[in-house]
Formats: sequence, C-alpha cells, structure tokens
Amino acid sequence: HGKSWRALTVNIGSEAQRLAEMTARPSLHGVNIVATVPAQHSYGFESTVMLSLLGGAAFDAGRPFYPADVAQALHSVPRPRALVTTPFHLKTLLLSGVELPAVDLLLCATAPLTPQLAALAEQKMGGPLIEIYGCTEAGQLASRRTTQGQTWTTLGDVRITQSSDETFTAYGGHVFEPTPLADILTLHTEREFGLLGRANDLIHVAGKRSSLAHLNYHLNSIEGVADGAFWLPEQVP
Repeated sequence: HGKSWRALTVNIGSEAQRLAEMTARPSLHGVNIVATVPAQHSYGFESTVMLSLLGGAAFDAGRPFYPADVAQALHSVPRPRALVTTPFHLKTLLLSGVELPAVDLLLCATAPLTPQLAALAEQKMGGPLIEIYGCTEAGQLASRRTTQGQTWTTLGDVRITQSSDETFTAYGGHVFEPTPLADILTLHTEREFGLLGRANDLIHVAGKRSSLAHLNYHLNSIEGVADGAFWLPEQVP
C-alpha cells in the first residue's frame, strides 16, 4: 500500500532522528549496524535496511548468530556501532564471556526484556539500549529506553485508544486501518502507555488484574534476582 509505505518511512525516519539524539549525534549518518536478526524479519528489516536508507547508517550484510560471531562482526566495523538484537541473543552474548567492543547504540525487540538485562547491556557495552514495541499486524509502534522507566512512547503519528477494558487499538501514521492489539496496556495518553502483557496472559487475583509477563517483569526488577518467572498451574476442580 503506497500511502502506508510512505507513512512508515516517515515514522522510521523520525525514530532514526530520535535514536541519533540519544547518542548525541545530529543523525545516524556514519553509524555501522550489526544485527543478529535477519532482514527478512520485519523487525530486522525496519531496524537495518530502513534505518540505513532513512537515517544514513550502514549495516553489516552478515548474519552473526553465536556470541563469538557477533563479537567478531562488531569488532570488524568502526565506531560508532549499533547492535540490533533480541533479548535471547543479547542475554546469550552478555553471559558468554566473549570480549565485546564498545557499542554506541543497542536496539532490542521481539520478546519481553528484563530491566536487569537492559542495565547489564548498557554497563558492558556502553551505549543506550532502546526497546521497540510492535506487532506483525501493524509493525513498529513505540519505543522506550528500558533503564529509564516502563513507559512506552509511540512513533510518529501512531496513537493508541482503548475501546473496552481489555481491547486496545493502534491507528495513525502508517497504521491506516484501526488495528486491535493482542496486548493489555495501561494508557497514560494516546502516545504514552505501560505494557502489562498478552491478553491471553491475563490473570485476576483478589480483584486485581495483571498478567504473567507483567509479574515476571517486577520479579526480575528485584535486586539480586538473576532470572525468574511465575507459573500458573492448571485449575484443579
């Protein structure tokens, strides 16, 4: 869809500018991107090909997967460097013991990211970590710097509305048709929200609503907790 494509380029262009400002640069021109996510994946495409086309960055054509390969790819490109990855890849990389060069920017998406992992990544690699929220149906919708709080901010002209207690819809920008989301949110404004978790992850305890993902987030926010997860057993009659 031509209009949707043009709107998507505007949104990613504005996000490229926001990312550049977080690294104290006027633009992403000259930034070298290494990605553990292939460009065939929508997140990989938007965060490598599109950021390069619209933000002036360059991206490595390889597909590093194992920690040593990722480290070698990062060492092979000059600074400023950016790493596009996922929580699983990032955790494996940081805990591998492989020597890592300084990275000026990290992008992470596709799964929940614990605050400890985000803080460890920024400590070991030196650059700010930006987490991206989106879905297959609507693409990238919002971002946040995970170490600075739980609030997400939508990209460009994307807006979020709530049509019922458990139904949230994205529209605006590149999202031409109002698109229901499969997540439960806490809306602060049409552009800012908190993420509780998947709608099918929702639980009610003592009259309060939450989700397993949100409980896991807070569990892993506790100092000294390396990793942890809540488990909801099947109801026994």
